[in-house]
Amino acid sequence: PLIGQNIPPYARAVRGHSFLKGAFMQTIPQILAKELDKPQPYIENVIALLDEGNTIPFIARYRKELHGTMDDTTLRTLFDRLTYLRNLDTRRQEVRSSIENQGKLTEELAAAIDKAATLAEVEDLYRPYKQKRRTRATVARERGLEGLAQALLEQKKEMPAPEELTVSYV
Repeated sequence: PLIGQNIPPYARAVRGHSFLKGAFMQTIPQILAKELDKPQPYIENVIALLDEGNTIPFIARYRKELHGTMDDTTLRTLFDRLTYLRNLDTRRQEVRSSIENQGKLTEELAAAIDKAATLAEVEDLYRPYKQKRRTRATVARERGLEGLAQALLEQKKEMPAPEELTVSYV
C-alpha cells in the first residue's frame, strides 16, 4: 500500500481509545509522530507492519517505501514506545473499570486517569482505591484473634494453657 492508504483501523488508535493532551485528543500514531518527528502516515504504516508480525530488521530493509528514512534504531524506538503506550492504555482501562466497580469513579478522577502520561501516574491515581491483599493475619484480626496471638507470643509464666485461652475465642 502507498503511504497513508489502506491503514487498518487498529493502527490509528488502540481499540478506539485516544490520549488526552492539552485541549484535544491524540491517537497513538499522532503521539509517536510528534515524539519521533516523523510523518504520521509513515508511523501508521510501521504500526500496521508490526501488528502483522513483521520484524524490525525486515521492515528496515524491505519496506523502506512504507517508512521513509527510519533506520533500525528509530524503528526499535517506535516499537518500544508503541508497546508502552498500548500497555498504558490497557492499564488505564483496567484502573478505570476497577474504580468504577467500587462505585468511586468521579468525572475528575476519570479525567485525571485519561490525562496520565505514564504508568507511574496511573498507579499513583489508583493507589488509594487499590484493593489490599487479604492475608491470613488480616482475616484473623478481623475475627478478633489479635489478643490471642499477643497472649501466645508473650508466653508469661502465669499464663493459662493455650487450650484454655482459645476457648473464649471459639
